[in-house]
Amino acid sequence: MNPNTRKQLFTWTIASLTLGLAPFAPEPHIVGKIRWVAGGAIGMTGMDWFDLVFHGFPWVFLAFFIGKAGLEMMQASKA
Repeated sequence: MNPNTRKQLFTWTIASLTLGLAPFAPEPHIVGKIRWVAGGAIGMTGMDWFDLVFHGFPWVFLAFFIGKAGLEMMQASKA
């Protein structure tokens, strides 16, 4: 795996576990927002949507870099 990809993967893992899950009690904030959206998002304001994006973006980037690392590993095994 490319050292740069490994560094980015580590960075986004830490970001997801801290910013993506904060605050931790009584439940992670992103979990509450996802439940709210799954329930129809009734009563959500602009601030709630921003909060969902803010707490969700580390997870999106983490998924991207996991996919990127997987592709690099597949290409390395073919070579």
